[in-house]
Amino acid sequence: MLISELKKAGMLPNQLEDRLIKFAVDVLLMCKHFDGSFASEHLTKQLIRSTTSVALNYGEARSAESSRDFLHKMKLSLKELRKSFVNMKIQKGANLITNIQMIDKLLIENNELISIFVASIKTASQKNNIQ
Repeated sequence: MLISELKKAGMLPNQLEDRLIKFAVDVLLMCKHFDGSFASEHLTKQLIRSTTSVALNYGEARSAESSRDFLHKMKLSLKELRKSFVNMKIQKGANLITNIQMIDKLLIENNELISIFVASIKTASQKNNIQ
């Protein structure tokens, strides 16, 4: 992510990475509060993969070999964030989660992270004239 964009948001790249790791850890902890049904198990496994993927892809983006590589990794992270958001909304709507307060908190954090990535991707694309 562009350092200038993160500074505008009051955050450095290390801080965003820490936030993504905390998000993944919080989702892992929340996964202990699912109802144990087949649907819950199926969606929970996908949720774990998508939320941990965000932090891992962001780590790769920070070591990108080019602007295009950076944008590709950032876009992958954004896709995984959106997938995680929809997954949690499905589970909440189907009452597969027993800790509603936790899922609501994670949905807010997920949405904030999506906003950060959208803005950063837009800025990086414009700055580097890449679509």
